[in-house]
Amino acid sequence: MTSAVKNQKFNVLFDWFDQGKDGQLTQDDLQGMAGLFAKLAKDDRANATAMRNAFDQWWQLLLKHGDSNNDGQVSRDEFITVMEANITSPEHFQSAILAIADALMQALDTDGDGVLNRAEYVRLYDELGVPPVHSEAAFERLDRDGNGVITHDEWRTAISEFYLSTDPDAPGNWLLGPVDAAG
Repeated sequence: MTSAVKNQKFNVLFDWFDQGKDGQLTQDDLQGMAGLFAKLAKDDRANATAMRNAFDQWWQLLLKHGDSNNDGQVSRDEFITVMEANITSPEHFQSAILAIADALMQALDTDGDGVLNRAEYVRLYDELGVPPVHSEAAFERLDRDGNGVITHDEWRTAISEFYLSTDPDAPGNWLLGPVDAAG
């Protein structure tokens, strides 16, 4: 059974991924998300390809483990169930989620210093449709040591908290803005 906190986060994620806004996730929806993420990589083909491949892997996992009625689509209920049972399981989390996170961090680190500064972070979420007011607030929470940048470890911790934590106060819950605003 999915915790209430995870349920809220997975609902927010479903709404974000549902590019067609039809209440069903399709391969086109996930490819659309992959395109948005890959676009952030600009001329960085290796990271753009890594993100597209990871989204494809994610879609394949959604279909294999979540499409219970075999209609080639994943409903909200199917998505929440498969996220809890399969996508966030140790054998899939790295290849389906952290692979995107790692490639995205490398692509967004435009000055090549190995960290995300506030401008790089806010640009990421602005391009992905998250209002700057939310990304500014998230940056403050994710910069755990308060040094003005998000390190690779802080980034991975935030991603892991968003997908795995049942703690309503976990800073990673803010990746897409305040969870309770959409839940």
